[in-house]
Amino acid sequence: MSTPVPPRRSTELPRNVKVLSAVSFLQDAASDLVYPVLPLFITQTLGAPPSVLGLIEGVAEGTAAVGKAVSGRLADRFRRKPLIAIGYSISALGKPLIALAGPWGVVLVARFIDRVGKGLRTSPRDALIAADTPPEIRGRAFGFHRAADSAGAVFGPLLGLLLYELLSHRLRPLFLLAAIPALLSVACIWFVREHPPPEGPTPATARPFVPLRALPRGYWRVVGLLTLFALLNFSDALVLLRANELGLGFVGITLAYALYNLVQSGLSLPAGIVSDRRSRRTVFVAGLVPFAVAYVGLGLVTSSAWVWVLLPIYGAFAALTDGVARAWVADLLPSEALGTGIGLYQGLTGLGALLAGLWAGLSWGGDGRTPLIVSGVGALVVALALMADSRRR
Repeated sequence: MSTPVPPRRSTELPRNVKVLSAVSFLQDAASDLVYPVLPLFITQTLGAPPSVLGLIEGVAEGTAAVGKAVSGRLADRFRRKPLIAIGYSISALGKPLIALAGPWGVVLVARFIDRVGKGLRTSPRDALIAADTPPEIRGRAFGFHRAADSAGAVFGPLLGLLLYELLSHRLRPLFLLAAIPALLSVACIWFVREHPPPEGPTPATARPFVPLRALPRGYWRVVGLLTLFALLNFSDALVLLRANELGLGFVGITLAYALYNLVQSGLSLPAGIVSDRRSRRTVFVAGLVPFAVAYVGLGLVTSSAWVWVLLPIYGAFAALTDGVARAWVADLLPSEALGTGIGLYQGLTGLGALLAGLWAGLSWGGDGRTPLIVSGVGALVVALALMADSRRR
């Protein structure tokens, strides 16, 4: 008698994963159309010091962090699609404000508005992806989403570079034009199909908030270690500032940043697939190695030629950690707490990024070598801590 063959698990990604990936592609194209020029705009056009850049990006990340924690709680109580739509809409409205900046405080306000939108949308979006995806392909889903997001971050800078040349090297109009793909991303959210439970939720029948004590102990242990790493992972704006200090101008920085995102886009889906078949912890730890190499390398080198080597390595770090970490955290949570747990994780790591931006900006000095080297070495310490925690378990 033959043994029944178990049904083959489908690797087809759900509709919402594909739609939200398209949304992220357009939104990231809008953001990264101008992101590579933001450090130059702040430090050269507006004449602010690097510490101000660190402050602006730190406040931006801190704002997003708080928003993610709050929206994650709301995502477990109400429908997620409206939160996602409102968040993307706010971000789309915040981008053109930078074009009006005279003092750097206007940029701070604009980045604050943009990150309010990011904070409101990110946790509900990731919770929707996790809820719609079986655990056995969750890494693939988040990897696919991250690949689309990073592809937008390749298209955006290249489009920005083209527009920069067509606009006679004027920076301010770029921030106005960035609103176009951002608004298109909002329109795409109409195609998201959310499936709330039969009882709602509506404001009158909303589910109660998930108590934090309901989150598993293993979740807290992993999130604690990921937050520790976030204290070392400061804003990419400072990394691009270092590239400028090494001698790259606007065109060079834009192309190098596009190359970084190209590597990230190309490796994110394979990294997610490997994390489905192996250990997400192992893939994440492996990703900390290129982070350390890139940061320490950028801190030690003295030639701009090295940027073309180290930024792609840095892209490998992002591919191996970003989507994998989200899938890892989602795996540790019960279904009714996906929004709360993901939001809290993103909130804590975002606050870590806020502190990282502040201490890195204040210690930047004339060339940024010290914070880059400290963060690179610290990442290896976190990698060892994650490995030790795995052995204890």
